[in-house]
Amino acid sequence: MCQHKPPCPTADSADREAALLVAHHPEQGWSLLCNGVLLFEDTGELLPDGRIIDPHRPVISAQVMTAA
Repeated sequence: MCQHKPPCPTADSADREAALLVAHHPEQGWSLLCNGVLLFEDTGELLPDGRIIDPHRPVISAQVMTAA
């Protein structure tokens, strides 16, 4: 599928999100990567074979400050 030199990571690679963008639709919340992966703004993914990768946003702990 990919015609880039060097080729983009495949959809099965751990670094699949490093593939180049083919289509980007931020208003709809998704992007299509060169390797066929649909990447959603919540960090979920749909692989070309139909497998779903759950969102994997980093966990940010909230800092609570109290007034003295």
